[in-house]
Parts: sequence; structure tokens; C-alpha cells
Amino acid sequence: MSRPLPVALVQESSIPIDAPPDRFTGDVERLLAKFPQTRLVIYPELHLLDHIDDEQLRDAAEPIDGPRLTRLAELAGDLGIWLVPGSVCESDADHPGAVFNTTVALSPQGKLVASYRKIFPWRPYEMFEPGDRFVVFDIPEAGRFGFSICYDAWFPELARHLAWMGAEAIINPVMTTTSDRAQELVLARANAIVNQVYVLSVNAAGPRGVGQSLIVDPEGRVRVQTGGPHPEVLTDVLDLDDVTRVRRFGTAGLNRMWSQFRESDATLELPLYEGRITPSRWNPDNPSAQPS
Repeated sequence: MSRPLPVALVQESSIPIDAPPDRFTGDVERLLAKFPQTRLVIYPELHLLDHIDDEQLRDAAEPIDGPRLTRLAELAGDLGIWLVPGSVCESDADHPGAVFNTTVALSPQGKLVASYRKIFPWRPYEMFEPGDRFVVFDIPEAGRFGFSICYDAWFPELARHLAWMGAEAIINPVMTTTSDRAQELVLARANAIVNQVYVLSVNAAGPRGVGQSLIVDPEGRVRVQTGGPHPEVLTDVLDLDDVTRVRRFGTAGLNRMWSQFRESDATLELPLYEGRITPSRWNPDNPSAQPS
């Protein structure tokens, strides 16, 4: 049974922070006019916040139920699409003075379905506070997606936990302006391979980013990729049954990492985390292993 999902990754530069609200609306409408089958649209990290310093980021922060995200949810509902508008600056009354780098999933019904705070801000260069939880969400009739923002991709624990929580694809909005995008392309493929998931990494276009967005399949093959920093839209149709196939038969028909452990195997202690791998909880297909 196929689970096709037409997606569009929009490699564009950020929108000026003082741009009128209908600027972004027009951008999304033009995209859908050109690619009308698209069901999921993804923009780069901090796409709605160009020409910013730390003070402007703090001034731009709003609660998750503030007017900015309310308008964006209404836009997703009006257009009948799943929308990931990059990431935004989030404030929280329970954390006075803190600003989080937060991405969201907005549904075709105009609802906020999931929000994720970047766990690994790029220190010492970013002023954001870290989030404290992994986030996955479901797109009906397609599959389960997880969130990772930019520098998160450098920490294998994040992608591993998302996959263990059932994610079949990881959405990775990025705003990389530096030469380490070359390493991020390697990490996108590595995270896809070692977790047998799709990775959708969309970077900002110049001058805010160096581009080179890509979609990687569960065996680490690059399906589509932009060639440089210029504005571009990557389109593809994901079939998350590919994840089921790869995990069942193995990468290259061989490697089945999620079936590595037998329940009779000894528990493996993980001193770094003061935790352990318990064989009976390893496989994401084991419902009893999932967090409630």
C-alpha cells in the first residue's frame, strides 16, 4: 500500500522582519499555483525574521498562541495544506526572559498540530534557550514526521530518538550561512542511513544562507538537491512505505539496525547518559516501548 505525499522545500532568503503579513501569504499562494499538488510546504529556519540581531529576536518573540502563529495557521487552513513556515521566536510566560527557536506543523484544518523548540542552539553564536523534548506528529494517510532544527542535526541522539518514537521522516529547517554546510550534507545522509528515515533539510538562499537543500531517502540516497545558494523549490513525492521496506529487508537488502537486539541480550549500559539500551525497548515497532 503506497502512502504518497507531495512535498515542496522552499529554498528562499528570509523575509524582512518588518514586511507586511500578506507578503508571506502571497509567496505561499504563488508556490501552490505553480505546484498545485503539493500537500506539505517547508521553509527554512527563521524564514520570517530577516535582518535581525539578538535584540530584534527578543522583540519578535511571541507566545505559541500569539498573533503571528494564529495568522499562519489560518493561512494553512485557507489553502488546505500542511505548512512548516520555518521557525519563529517563541516566548513563554513560564520561562520569563527566555526566547526559543521554535518550528511548528500547521494542518489543512488551520490547527497547530505540533511545536518543537530547538534542543541544540548553535553555541556560542545563538542566544536561544534550548528545548527539552523530542517532537513527532502524524500526517494522516502519509506517516509520522519528526522535527530537527539546523544544528540539531550534529547530535545523533536527536535523530535516533525521533526514529525510535516512530518518525519516518525528519524535517530539518536550516539557516546556514557558513562553510560547514558541506558537513551538514554528510550528516543529512548519515542520519537517514543510521535511522532508516527520510531527511528533508531546507536551507535559506543567499544572502541569509548558502542553500544546498536536499531530500535524502531511508537508504541515504539523495533524491533531489539544489545546486547552490540561489532561490529554488525542491519538489518530490515521498512514499513513507519505503521506510517500512528498508527496515524490513535492510539497507541495501542487508542491514537491519532496528532488529539488532534479541530480548535475551544483556542490557547495554550507557555511562555517558546514565542510562541503558534495553533490548526489549529498542525497536520502534514495539508499542510497549513507546512513550505514553
